[in-house]
Amino acid sequence: MNEVVDIDNLNLVVSVDQLFWINICLGFLMFGVALDIKLEDFKALFRTPKPILAGLASQWLLLPFLTFVLVLILQPHPGVALGMMMVAACPGGNISNFLVHLSKGNAALSVTLTSITTVLAFIVTPLNLIFYGNQYEPTQEILKEFELDPLKLIWILVQLVMIPLVLGLFFVYYLPTLTEKIKKLVKIISMLIFSGIVIGALISNADKLLIYIRLVFILVLIHNAIAFAAGWSLSKLIGLNKKDRITIMFETGIQNSGLGLIIIYNFYDGLGSMVLVAAWWAIWHLISGFALAGFINYRNTTRGGTEKYKTIDHREI
Repeated sequence: MNEVVDIDNLNLVVSVDQLFWINICLGFLMFGVALDIKLEDFKALFRTPKPILAGLASQWLLLPFLTFVLVLILQPHPGVALGMMMVAACPGGNISNFLVHLSKGNAALSVTLTSITTVLAFIVTPLNLIFYGNQYEPTQEILKEFELDPLKLIWILVQLVMIPLVLGLFFVYYLPTLTEKIKKLVKIISMLIFSGIVIGALISNADKLLIYIRLVFILVLIHNAIAFAAGWSLSKLIGLNKKDRITIMFETGIQNSGLGLIIIYNFYDGLGSMVLVAAWWAIWHLISGFALAGFINYRNTTRGGTEKYKTIDHREI
């Protein structure tokens, strides 16, 4: 029982300044995502909707549902369970675009899915979190205790997601030459700064993490593996080609856990059990993602791949 109390009271120290810069970096990341968005991304939904709808279903419906089933089976600590639901409710992380490119998947589809899930995160994220959190009694109690205000959550997401996206789209359509010059640099800088802040916060709390990380270590590994498997299996089940299967697998397995951390610190007082899940996911999905991309490249190199690869642009989604 003491362990339960301790993990909830685990105060992973993130200073006001650190939280401010995490917010700024998250907004900068969203700005970087917007620099890759084109009107054609959304037109593609109507031209060839099947792979896009499959990707959205995998992220918005299948992953949250499977996360809920995993919680019911393993019955982890309530805060850990809500942290898992939080991660599953977040939009895709933009590092997925890079991993899809490395794996020779459908890069245009990846950008389109990241764009759509990010743009609509201010609606879908709170809906999924509140719905599944209220279906499981232990997490329902946490939601009641912290009195999650859906409108306030939406407003936070509008500030951290929608405003940077709108600013990015302004650059895309009114400053196209400048956008092409800066978009890669913006992504690299924002990811490096964000990773540095998160890693710095983890290092400064290393003594606490070494004690408690075992409580979420295996859970996050299982959860992340299920996410990758869900994306691949659903897209294969409905007959998508290999490039699209690779893409949807990464889009489902790479989640924007940085956004989850922001929500946890803004609405759940940095509840230690939730922070542990989101923070470890932020690290682990990079490890697993790059390892998976490397494995796919190795298979393609040694076996010549099972399908012919070619460059795909936005018109080919």
